[in-house]
Amino acid sequence: MSITTPALLEIRKAVRVWFEKLEPNSKVCVGVSGGADSLALAIAANLEAKNFTIDLIAVVVDHGLQENSAQIAEFAKKQLTKIGYKDIFVGKANVQITDGLEASARRARYKVFQQAIETYGVNTFLLGHTKNDQAEGVLLGLARGSGTKSLSGMQEVSGIFIRPLLAIDRLTTESACNEAGIEFWVDPHNSNDDFTRVRVRENILPLLEVQIGPGIADALSRSAKILREDASALDQWAESIFATIDPTNIEVSALLDLPIAIRSRIFRMAIYAMGAPAGSISAAHIEPIEAFVSDWRGQGHTSLPGGVKVSRISGRLSLSRTDPIQH
Repeated sequence: MSITTPALLEIRKAVRVWFEKLEPNSKVCVGVSGGADSLALAIAANLEAKNFTIDLIAVVVDHGLQENSAQIAEFAKKQLTKIGYKDIFVGKANVQITDGLEASARRARYKVFQQAIETYGVNTFLLGHTKNDQAEGVLLGLARGSGTKSLSGMQEVSGIFIRPLLAIDRLTTESACNEAGIEFWVDPHNSNDDFTRVRVRENILPLLEVQIGPGIADALSRSAKILREDASALDQWAESIFATIDPTNIEVSALLDLPIAIRSRIFRMAIYAMGAPAGSISAAHIEPIEAFVSDWRGQGHTSLPGGVKVSRISGRLSLSRTDPIQH
């Protein structure tokens, strides 16, 4: 396997930055789907691990969503063995579609990841998301109107999960696999325009490149980084205030002098604290609650996902949860 080719060197450098922060003999999981991004990450991690005495465990998820899903997992395992991996964890995901295929598959995938984490006792898990994934996510967030949090995209570090390739594009990962002589699987879902993300990838981003100019993915990724830093600062401010209030009974006068960006975060925290499903609250849900503070005209209560209800009563925002329907 060549270790001096340009694409592979770029990916190795991205991985090395994170391995330099680990203690010798650390155990690290690498999520591998069989696609170019994750296999390129697996190749680079395997090469760099030798310089840092790091023990690698590849984690392959069989989502069971396609007739040949078991063969795809076996294909990934075969490529990993060719790369040099000895420890390969293959887990079968139980995908229960409740809020869209992508979100449901992601939830099931992370449950398999957690199984591997507990099995091997690791505290670092590498994921192969790239600059293209980041750019697609920013555009999807913009289309949903779901605020700064969504527009800020994926974090390089999220708990024990690390995404070393967020500054690297998909063409580079494909080149790295080709340079190393490793085959990669092309998911047919990635060309199925029934999925919004695929339409963004195949139609919207290329159109933007043509109409506006090259470098759109880079620009979107840079914007995501700036927005993520801004969102983090605003989150910390809102969290410090939220810690001082009763989320079920919020004094409106305590909110009046706060910027809307902080108020909206406090609203979300309170709503989720009442049991609304994670990620279910959009900007459209927040608008009528903001009106309770800034445009009060005696409005009635607002009903939200998860049976959460918000009302303004005697100068306070009252949050409650409706009882489930009894059958």
